[in-house]
Amino acid sequence: MSNLADSSRATRPAIAWIGLGIMGSPMSENLIKAGYSVTGFTLEQDKLDRLAAAGGTAAPSIAEAVRDADVIITMVPASPHVEAISYGPEGILENARQGALLIDMSSITPQTSIDLAKAAKDKGIRVLDAPVSGGEAGAVEAVLSIMVGGEQADFDIAKPIFDALGKTIVLCGPHGSGQTVKAANQLIVAVNIQACAEAVVFLEKSGVDLAAALDVLNGGLAGSTVLTRKKDNFLSRDFKPGFRIDLHHKDMGIVTDAARNVGAALPVGAVVAQLVASLRAQGDGGLDHSALLRAVERLSGAQV
Repeated sequence: MSNLADSSRATRPAIAWIGLGIMGSPMSENLIKAGYSVTGFTLEQDKLDRLAAAGGTAAPSIAEAVRDADVIITMVPASPHVEAISYGPEGILENARQGALLIDMSSITPQTSIDLAKAAKDKGIRVLDAPVSGGEAGAVEAVLSIMVGGEQADFDIAKPIFDALGKTIVLCGPHGSGQTVKAANQLIVAVNIQACAEAVVFLEKSGVDLAAALDVLNGGLAGSTVLTRKKDNFLSRDFKPGFRIDLHHKDMGIVTDAARNVGAALPVGAVVAQLVASLRAQGDGGLDHSALLRAVERLSGAQV
């Protein structure tokens, strides 16, 4: 590495990254490409090897990963995982230095984010909740939408980091606001996929050329990012996970619970939440959420 690259890296905040899954691995690699020093921890050795191969540093524990970090980013599946890595003697809050900025990019309940920010403040650690939308492709291409909750000053510090990960980056309000907007995002995405899945089955049973139909539909008002991203999944019945049904099931639980708490009715969302749950009960939880198509096919008499 050149001296110029070394000096560029030295002026940027040192980053600890906890959680190197489908989203976390490509996101952390994009930060390395952007010139950041990234030390990572995750439970799978192959993911740590991948980080090291990309130019990052693998840590043996959360404590070791966060000890010297200016910014700590977490990307884990759900609220219990965020709590497990954040609290306790081996967790982030006990081992991060005062003044560090903790950015949780997981999709969790708004209340978990609010509670984490409060606990972290007592330790002198600042927090942003910053869940993302865009799936694996968005993570790889660094074009994620990032919805953020927290203080403006902390958002301003984090903005260059977010710029290396996504394209649409918005501070949505105080702690928990990012998670609330993400919950709304997941509601819209699930209902959209369900509508597309129903259209696919309807079109196929009608004998229409499906590829041609989806092309023309996507060029009009029925078009969407969901249809653009998932069209090939529908055509090929390839449901390799970009975003697993298991995780969307978790997110539909978050949005239906949060909506009930604020008195918002989600009649269509509630139905789709049950369809996601039924797909999971059929053993399809590990498939991509475009596999909602399988549920529609079953309801329409197909053996899948």
